[in-house]
Amino acid sequence: MRLSDFDFELPPQFIANEPANPRDSSKLLVIGEKFEDKIFRDLPSLISADDLLVFNNSKVIPARLFATPLTPHLKAGKEGGKLFEILLLRKQSENIWNAFIKGSKRLKENDTLNVRHPALVAESGYVTSVEESKNRIAQQMRDDELTVTVKKKSINGEIKIELSDESLIEEYGHMPLPPYIKREDNAADKTTYQTVYAEHKGSVAAPTAGLHFTEDLLSKIPNKAFVTLHVGAGTFQPVKTEDITEHKMHSEWYEIDEETAERIRNCKGRVIAVGTTSARVLEASGGKAGCGDTEIFIYPGYKFKVVDALITNFHLPKSSLFMLVCALAGIDKMQAAYEHAKKNDYRFYSYGDGCFICP
Repeated sequence: MRLSDFDFELPPQFIANEPANPRDSSKLLVIGEKFEDKIFRDLPSLISADDLLVFNNSKVIPARLFATPLTPHLKAGKEGGKLFEILLLRKQSENIWNAFIKGSKRLKENDTLNVRHPALVAESGYVTSVEESKNRIAQQMRDDELTVTVKKKSINGEIKIELSDESLIEEYGHMPLPPYIKREDNAADKTTYQTVYAEHKGSVAAPTAGLHFTEDLLSKIPNKAFVTLHVGAGTFQPVKTEDITEHKMHSEWYEIDEETAERIRNCKGRVIAVGTTSARVLEASGGKAGCGDTEIFIYPGYKFKVVDALITNFHLPKSSLFMLVCALAGIDKMQAAYEHAKKNDYRFYSYGDGCFICP
């Protein structure tokens, strides 16, 4: 199976840079025997009381940090005044994380960086009002409250770092918006780029299908359950091998508890995954309780064991996520659905509209 089978054109005007407001006012394309154009808040009318919706309750952490050098050799030369951009990837132990760092070629082991508070990061393009900046400075936020020390560099670009106090991530971090959203994050993203039911911290990208749900809409779903999969930066990793079977998937940690497993066993209707991350948990676990890491790669030819239907957003061409939805509905059906979406002005990607795949 070739990578080109999963390609399609997507002009940039279809990419959503802002979320729908309210959340459930986004469009919903129902993909069954035919295509139906709905509004996301119509979802309760499209499911039965016997259907079970499974949500990913992982919570996005503000994993993007901007830092200035403290180590003398980093301060020297024309690069000395530049900020380092740090993306936290995965917690290893208390205060120890794996991360990507822009400008990491300059870094050596034991180098130390000083993380800047968002109110002071004018250089990054982060927009705050003058009044907010004054208020932050007036609170005497120390410039050295959070530091990052380089512990080990690896050949794959990941860097093992130590934070002086990881509890300050919430205060100092920026929301890690996807690279295709062409703007800096703002204060509103800490709410809008988070599901209303997010509970367990650990993701560096949102499980975006869940962003459409309001508290009110969630209350109208009669039968629901929750799993956890901490979404990693690898979710944006493109498939580059022309033979897609040669693609190496990224690893992500998941957990499914006994209550959810029991609900799946007792489900008399459809098991509907809310998002590709929930689908990957259900298929990797077989719907059984447990936790671990998964590198499951779902593409056409895969036989689903647990998932009967899927609620998801519109995905990037040639991405593993588009391959997953093609595995469920078929390549031709999904290519046609995406053409329908473009002709009807659907919005794509993380802050875009949704689709409900009912094969």
